[in-house]
Amino acid sequence: MARRLTEDSILRKLRRAAPLIGDDCAVVRPRPGEDWLFTTDFCIEGVHFPLDWTGEQVGHQALGRSLSDIAAMGGTPRFCLVSLALAPWTGPKWIDAFYRGLLKLANETGTQLAGGDLSHSAKLTCDVMACGSVKHGKALRRSGAQVGDAIYISGPLGGWTHKKAIVPRLDVGRKLLGKAHACMDLSDGLALDLHRLCRESQVAAELDAVPLLPGATLHQALHDGEDYELLYTVPPDVRVPGIRIGTVTAGQAGTVKLAGKRLRPEGYDHVHRT
Repeated sequence: MARRLTEDSILRKLRRAAPLIGDDCAVVRPRPGEDWLFTTDFCIEGVHFPLDWTGEQVGHQALGRSLSDIAAMGGTPRFCLVSLALAPWTGPKWIDAFYRGLLKLANETGTQLAGGDLSHSAKLTCDVMACGSVKHGKALRRSGAQVGDAIYISGPLGGWTHKKAIVPRLDVGRKLLGKAHACMDLSDGLALDLHRLCRESQVAAELDAVPLLPGATLHQALHDGEDYELLYTVPPDVRVPGIRIGTVTAGQAGTVKLAGKRLRPEGYDHVHRT
């Protein structure tokens, strides 16, 4: 007779792979001289992934979304909390696969699973809270771009259709510390996210060209979202990894132009549904 699937049975398995999981709370000791970075991201069935994805893919994606935020601030991931509401169609094999995919990325990035919550829902819903650290006062922000800065991205773009798996650019983010004036991750489309960065920095931007993933269109790269590359600005004489795509300019805060034509700040909206 198969053993009944319960919250305790899932936790017993997880504790073998994630010893930081505590009782009612995990106990984590901060390190001196560092700032902690906290972020959280949903991963919802039918919104952030289709039903034909494997459990491994969903687990990887769920953690990858939050780690991309840590990367955007130049941080090093420390631990995560994973709250998972299981849909009726999930079973023991799918749940094992989900945590297998999540823990694989966690191990690759030095992120410890510290706990979370389990429940059930009509649709599978996952919320991953991640904590990272950065040297005190050194976190990268959106608000520091300066006129004359070069604008870079960490890789070609194409939107969710062409970017099935998130690769959090943690290595790039750390290399930008002390060099980049501003940085954020590209989750909602270049046109909208660059508009946000420029608005926060009270500057404008002129794009020269946008490198595309194979098969992607310019419209998808500008507006579809879910690329999870980094977008950053640096002084023009500073060498950094990535692809230069334009220049920070003076002008109305938030204005973005491509080849002289103003772009509408349109991209993926997490609240508005058409």
